[in-house]
Amino acid sequence: MKFLRFLPLALASLVFTGCNDKDNASDAAGIQVLLIDAPGDYKAVNIDLQKVQVNATDAAGEEGWQDLDVTAGKYDLLKLVNGTYAPIVAGQNFPAGRIQQIRLVLGPNNTLTLKDGTTVDLKVPSGQTSGLKVNVNEDLQVGTYYTFVLDFDVAKSVVARGNGEYNLKPVIRAVPFALTGNIVGKVMPLAARPQVMAIRTDIANGDTVNTYTDATGGFKLLGVKVGTYRVEFKAAAPYKDTQRENVTVVANSSQPTDLGLITLTE
Repeated sequence: MKFLRFLPLALASLVFTGCNDKDNASDAAGIQVLLIDAPGDYKAVNIDLQKVQVNATDAAGEEGWQDLDVTAGKYDLLKLVNGTYAPIVAGQNFPAGRIQQIRLVLGPNNTLTLKDGTTVDLKVPSGQTSGLKVNVNEDLQVGTYYTFVLDFDVAKSVVARGNGEYNLKPVIRAVPFALTGNIVGKVMPLAARPQVMAIRTDIANGDTVNTYTDATGGFKLLGVKVGTYRVEFKAAAPYKDTQRENVTVVANSSQPTDLGLITLTE
């Protein structure tokens, strides 16, 4: 499995200077795809990633899809939290223009490990054929490098069928880092280990992004769209929940919105 810690890589729009030479860089943009996760109540969720494709046309059927240079393999989504991501497309030239969708094509070896340690097959009804499609609708400009974040919401995506079997019906949001920022902070005491939820409040039906604190109490919410948020901390008993209002996120991945130390009480 392939995971990296998040570094301030200046992932907003940059002048594009390298990557693969599949297309002439003089009329190309750069594209990178990162996979992260909003966690669920399981020990492991392994997906068998085979392809990442983009659709830059309105064409129906398969002719509109183009392969990216994917790092294929099995990925445990539950490891992709608190600033850890998987660079499933590390970076390449791509013709400038509008991207309509990104598609993940999965193989047959997808599994779910439950809290009791039992591992079961994770059925993907359409993943091996039509793929898991995510709407992007982003214009790629010549000479600009784009990093797209695919945020896989495990809690909503894994569906129990009631007979001991589970389906994967993915809920994935896709945003370019050029339009996003990050929220970071630390929660004490460690025993509280809260779920951290950023709920956008400046528009109706805004995004919700969530994670959990790590072993040091730290948390990082990556790829958060620019806007105003209420950040909620849902703590384990006997600690009380708390929240921060009017948290502003700006498009700057190297200077995140830092909430500092949040102390939860019993």
